[in-house]
Amino acid sequence: MTSNLPRLFLRIEDKYKKKLAYIAKFEGRSLNMQVRQVLKKYITDFEKKNGDIKID
Repeated sequence: MTSNLPRLFLRIEDKYKKKLAYIAKFEGRSLNMQVRQVLKKYITDFEKKNGDIKID
């Protein structure tokens, strides 16, 4: 399955990658989808507290 979404390369400590992979498997997601979920939640929480982020 290919995607046209932009790619983001991430450097992360091995222990955090392994823990995220564990959580992803527990929740039935790929590691990539788990990272996306975490980022979406972080952004949503930030915007609830600080207001919408305007993007051109």
